[in-house]
Amino acid sequence: MPLIDAIEDAAAHRPEGMLVTPLLPSPGLSALLGAEVLLKAEHLQTTGSFKYRGAANAIRLLDGPRRARGVVTASTGNHGQAVALAGRRAGVPVTVFVAQDASPAKLAAIRGHGAELRLLEGDSLAAELAARAEAGASGRVFLSPYNDLDVVAGQGSLGLELLQQAPDLDAVFVAVGGGGLVGGIGTALKAHGAKAAVVGCWPEASPCLLRALEAGQIHAVAEQETLSDGTAGNLEPGAVTLEICARVIDRRVTVSEAAMRRALWLLAEHDRWMVEGAAGVALAGLLTLAEEMRGRRVAVVLCGRNITAAKYLAALNAAAADAAS
Repeated sequence: MPLIDAIEDAAAHRPEGMLVTPLLPSPGLSALLGAEVLLKAEHLQTTGSFKYRGAANAIRLLDGPRRARGVVTASTGNHGQAVALAGRRAGVPVTVFVAQDASPAKLAAIRGHGAELRLLEGDSLAAELAARAEAGASGRVFLSPYNDLDVVAGQGSLGLELLQQAPDLDAVFVAVGGGGLVGGIGTALKAHGAKAAVVGCWPEASPCLLRALEAGQIHAVAEQETLSDGTAGNLEPGAVTLEICARVIDRRVTVSEAAMRRALWLLAEHDRWMVEGAAGVALAGLLTLAEEMRGRRVAVVLCGRNITAAKYLAALNAAAADAAS
């Protein structure tokens, strides 16, 4: 099935709990930037991030025998929560492999949804490879956070919502990790002839898919610690999102940690939203291209809210210190 048809199917058969999230005007950010800024409030999605779209769609499409055997996945946190809840609602056993440095709050949420949790030494890619190996050995399905067309199709339903909510957008800003979200959104927009430029936004500290796009192939990329833990991590070799993103991303932007922190501050100041670092990446991308976007109608995808109070307050305090220096 062509990806756009799979996206349309995902939207037409919305699984239990998958929300149509609002696209909200931000008067404060619009005045600040001289553009009409709309916020796609995906942080209000079930489990607190866009990941529920792809997870619930992939679980929906499992046949009876595969449901009975269960699924294995790997996650930095948000995808694991989404698969755990979708699996619980569908009666599908879920095992989630997670790197030991993942957010404790996200680990607690995964456990809270009833999934079996496997903590591993190493990074998120090591967890993905271990999870895929376990799935193969046990005869279960492996649900990648991004390297799965059913998952990408579920994420793409967000793009169809944007088309309905604001068909005349000039640009859409999306944080990029494994590329499932931006790939799905971009596919939906391009297939329907939208004029909106798809702007992929990366933290400077973790530009893994960006470097793969530049090289034309997936390879290991050195990373540094980033507030945007939801987009961090190298890609699985052979990931389907490389080709998809090469086709649909029109602009590529990297942002600093300081820019990300400023974005979180501005969202709190103008819109009273508490969001995670990855959502700040998308707004920071808009701030980077502010002059170019002046006078235009743009959407920023607030992809998640799963951040601890301590980490969020630390980011705001650092943003205040940055502004004072």
